Amino acid sequence: MNLPNRITLSRILLIPVFILLLALPLDWGVIDIGHNQLPVVHLVAASLFIVASGTDWIDGYFARKLNLVTNLGKFLDPMADKLLVSAAFILLIELKLVPAWIVIIILSREFAVTGLRLVAAGEGIVLAAGNLGKWKTTFQLVSIAVLLLHNYPFSYLGWPVGEVLLYIALLLTVISGVDYFIKNWHVMKESN
Repeated sequence: MNLPNRITLSRILLIPVFILLLALPLDWGVIDIGHNQLPVVHLVAASLFIVASGTDWIDGYFARKLNLVTNLGKFLDPMADKLLVSAAFILLIELKLVPAWIVIIILSREFAVTGLRLVAAGEGIVLAAGNLGKWKTTFQLVSIAVLLLHNYPFSYLGWPVGEVLLYIALLLTVISGVDYFIKNWHVMKESN
């Protein structure tokens, strides 16, 4: 397994730790952050999430720089993103920081695209993520981080930046999903 794929795998391995931090009833106190209070465990989980999210950029950088782009990497990288984002959004519902309907739309798109990728893989075709999908992922990751941080540092100003980023991520999720299916519909038509 090459370096970029190992980095992607490390992102997947951080997900259970992230889940445990937010799912277990850990009380490490709170930090006053302006108009909100930030539980310390959320700060730790957000930091871990940011590190895990950063590996998405790092693995792609090394894959391109070292010419180590592989079919495994094209499959594993978006799968790692989906696992991390899905876990985070589900936990954000549990923490009452995100409405469930938004997460349902986002996860539905992710499952639909994964299904299309599986159909393509059955035909021997590997479908890489497009630019809209990369922007979608970026906004999802940033919105999750800001929401986990209870809108810090914008909480001092009373600006709902996390929520705004979430709705931009939702819009990009829908648009990129439609775009992905339009561009790759031939896979469905040609499938047996």
